[in-house]
Amino acid sequence: MGMLSLAMFIGLWGWGHDTFGWYDPDGQVQLAIFASFIFGIICGYRVKD
Repeated sequence: MGMLSLAMFIGLWGWGHDTFGWYDPDGQVQLAIFASFIFGIICGYRVKD
């Protein structure tokens, strides 16, 4: 599951603007994708303990 989420993150980060066609000159969408990935890791780690 971790590898799937990592692959999805890399795909969205690198080619999401081409795939979904968003316009993001300031990088706000990429920042939101990065933040949600990090928060998911933190939540998953906390649940695991």
